[in-house]
Amino acid sequence: MEANEKQIMNRFYLFVVGLFLFAFVLVGKLIFIQTQEGDHYRALAKQRTVKNFVLAPSRGNIYADDQSLLATTVPQYEIRWDAKVVSDKRFKTHKKELAKGLSPLLGKTVNTCLALLEKAKRTGNRYTLIARNLTYSEYQQIKQLPLFSLPSLRGGLIVESKLIREHPIGKIAERTIGYEKPDPAGNFLRVGLEGAFSQYLKGENGRRLKQKIANGQWKPINDNNEKEPTEGYDVFTTINVNIQDVAHHALLRQLEEYEAEHGSVVVMETKTGAVKAIANLARTEKGKYFEKLNYAVGTTYEPGSTFKLMAMIAALEDKVVKPHELVDTKNGLLTFYKQYKVRDSRKGGYGLIPFSKAFEVSSNTGIVQMVNDHYKNRPRKFIDRLYNMGLNEKLGVSILGEGQPKIPYPTDKSWNGITLPWMAYGYGVELTPLQMLAFYNAVANNGEMVKPRFIEKIQSTDKQTVKYFEKEVINPSICSQETLTKVREMMFNVVDKKWGTAYRIKDKAFTMAGKTGTCQVDYTTDNMQYISSFVGYFPAENPEYSAIVLVYKPNKRKGYYGATVAAPVFKEIARKMYYSTPKEVLVAVDSLLQNSRKIIPTEEIILTQKVPNVKGMPAMEALAILERMGLRVTLKGKGKVKRQSLRSGSAIKSNSTITLELS
Repeated sequence: MEANEKQIMNRFYLFVVGLFLFAFVLVGKLIFIQTQEGDHYRALAKQRTVKNFVLAPSRGNIYADDQSLLATTVPQYEIRWDAKVVSDKRFKTHKKELAKGLSPLLGKTVNTCLALLEKAKRTGNRYTLIARNLTYSEYQQIKQLPLFSLPSLRGGLIVESKLIREHPIGKIAERTIGYEKPDPAGNFLRVGLEGAFSQYLKGENGRRLKQKIANGQWKPINDNNEKEPTEGYDVFTTINVNIQDVAHHALLRQLEEYEAEHGSVVVMETKTGAVKAIANLARTEKGKYFEKLNYAVGTTYEPGSTFKLMAMIAALEDKVVKPHELVDTKNGLLTFYKQYKVRDSRKGGYGLIPFSKAFEVSSNTGIVQMVNDHYKNRPRKFIDRLYNMGLNEKLGVSILGEGQPKIPYPTDKSWNGITLPWMAYGYGVELTPLQMLAFYNAVANNGEMVKPRFIEKIQSTDKQTVKYFEKEVINPSICSQETLTKVREMMFNVVDKKWGTAYRIKDKAFTMAGKTGTCQVDYTTDNMQYISSFVGYFPAENPEYSAIVLVYKPNKRKGYYGATVAAPVFKEIARKMYYSTPKEVLVAVDSLLQNSRKIIPTEEIILTQKVPNVKGMPAMEALAILERMGLRVTLKGKGKVKRQSLRSGSAIKSNSTITLELS
């Protein structure tokens, strides 16, 4: 018995000694932490309860050429309330007034707002959500309400803000304006002008000190920021809102009419290369269209017959043909190696015609013979001519993702016996719509190729200009003036002459020049499709603008020729731009046309300030003409003009109003 008691006591003593040693070590560790590591742990505790949050700066604005907004940063506000800092007496005095003020702003009843406030006060909630996604004006209204108008340490108002990017013109040119978004890995996806000029637009981050409260939430400690964010610089583009709107809707209507997969339009100022409009629309599964990708900048296509201009310039520069020399179109059919066939769109061909007319009627057999007969034994001469014109090089535009041109060279492994004849009419080569337009624009611009540009200047918020973007010449002369004169005449005839492929878009009021294109795609499958295109400029004698229209895979049952599908879009844009041109320019152009071509403008009445006859015109077109003449216009109905209140030919009086009845 005594032995058991002794064993128990020994165990007890051992336990007491162990407990004493543990307490000694614990106290020693606490003393060590307090003296040696105290600062570290105090800093760590503070870091976990108080820290600086990054405040995103307001990105710079993106402007159109008339300084109207294309993209801007708008703050949105979230309002929360710290009920614990408000005294019971103050809350009781102001709660009903506060609930009445919140009711119309939040769209809730007074009792609902009052119940929210009373519950927060009763539970001591320090972060009660009052409202989110408020505009600045709504935030200012809330800030003036009883209790919330007090400093935050007495009234409990907590204001959080975030910045969102808005496009005032909606979805129009959305892909060109672009965006900058972070991905899950923290990298940024940069698209369009937002991406290309992000370094200027983004500004500099600020900081705000916040304290951790219950449920992992963070509350701002002060009303003011530790460091205010710095706004980004503003970017001023070359885009014209009115031309952009016209181009967008003209393309949209045609895509919808022909149920096309996607399409692009670019309008460019001839002499400066300033892009005035760029639209890229693609169809959804539901048949609606939106700006999916910037096809005009980033996607290369086989151009088809629009490449015949390059082939013709090369042949004329090398003096292997003359425009008036005759070519036999071979009944509309050429055969290479007994199996590869080149056909004209006109069955039976065009007979014996000049090379110039082969271009104007877009004879595949005529142009292919021109290139193959004169270059088959020296293909490098033809390709070198194309390279010298810069067709194998990117334009180097500011928007990221420009497509790489493809111009095969005789030393390529893929080069074979049909490469050269197929290139002659636009197959086996690839260019983006913008690259194609830049070349046609050079023809309009007396041979000088200028880089398409989207930006005029970048400017800081204090109006100190950071950088100007001047006209940039890529190639001072793509060919001789003699060749330019010849091909410009041919391009004019494409539209002006009855045999020209684009004769149907001819307009009596002004001249246009260009080239149609109808290119086969998926031609190695059983479901061959088409690309319809038109590239040109206007007015033909003194080009002010150039434009390209491309429609990808229209419904074949409805139409697919460039003259039918793409050229009408070009005409609609050109007409509306012509009729919105300032009067002094219009007078000069009409005078030029009358002197050179003896064309009498159909809109001559505009120049004499008489009320025009707009019956039968689309409402938008009539509106543009009448408003430019100083008339106030009232529209009734939709569609085309059926009646007008002022008689055509009558004198226009100042501040007159004309009513148009539409049907």
